[in-house]
Amino acid sequence: MIKKLFLTILALIVLSACAPAQAKTAELQPMTFMAGFKPQANLPFVGAYVAQEKGYFADEGLDVTIEHSAGGGEHLQLLAAGEVQVTTQDAAVLLKRRADPGLPLVSLALIGQKGQQAFVAMADSGINTPRDWEGRKVGFKGTPPPDLFAIMEAAGVDQNKVELINVGFDPRVFTEGKVDVYPVFKSNEPDTIRGWGYELNMWDAVDFGVPTLGLTYVTTEEMIEKNPELLQKFMNAVMRGIEFARENPEEAIDIVLIYAGEEADPAHMRYMLDTELADAQSPITDEFGLGWQTTEQWQALQDMLVQYEAIAEPIDVTAAFTTQFLKDQ
Repeated sequence: MIKKLFLTILALIVLSACAPAQAKTAELQPMTFMAGFKPQANLPFVGAYVAQEKGYFADEGLDVTIEHSAGGGEHLQLLAAGEVQVTTQDAAVLLKRRADPGLPLVSLALIGQKGQQAFVAMADSGINTPRDWEGRKVGFKGTPPPDLFAIMEAAGVDQNKVELINVGFDPRVFTEGKVDVYPVFKSNEPDTIRGWGYELNMWDAVDFGVPTLGLTYVTTEEMIEKNPELLQKFMNAVMRGIEFARENPEEAIDIVLIYAGEEADPAHMRYMLDTELADAQSPITDEFGLGWQTTEQWQALQDMLVQYEAIAEPIDVTAAFTTQFLKDQ
């Protein structure tokens, strides 16, 4: 009888010890974050990876599913449909999609304080300034970007003497000499091309006074209205993740490799992280913190897009971003 009573009491103790953990798990709020491309060390991706692996999401009471876009724009479609709560998007594309087809996209944080793209030529090509682009073949991806025209205008290039060629996304077009100037994603392709044994000259639009912006965390107007608490928790965690990556880049890369897989090159991932950490900083972030964004930044970007007819029509840029979820950082 005593033995039976002891076993009953022991069972109750075990159950009571398990109950808080089970309750805590049940209380986690589910949500989905979709990175806008394949797993890699883009800084907004890293913020989410670190937040997941270091328990920052759980600290905020979130159960976050991390997914990745295949690169066909499905992340914005899923966001607009409410199947994804937060994704990532280039700032210029965000403005374009708000203008046409009118997606209610809102930037939660401007992680890339500079644009993602630059232009390169072989160091031994004799192309040392954009003025040397005249008489050469200059590549673009998809459609000629406005920052390409802005660089040429700022440098005094006669655009009639430049042959523009759609090169797609394979840099071997450049190394095989099919174009003289190639558009690169700064945190990725220069390292790849140099790894093949080539030295490069590179031109970034910001060095010519062109206003460009990079990747953002993005949600929708409806999500901000209906569930601001969830967004605040998410932003608390990912911005904490970015700060961790800035202070502990080697450990952050180890975490990236969990998602990027065995085929990923750790050195290449580190180059990407270092490049994006550098571009995440500006006088604005020095004053207000990482991710901060201003009306002046967004307006200048839109003005440039309008000037080069890269946006369907001007929009109210103040509706395209918010800082309300950064105030607690």
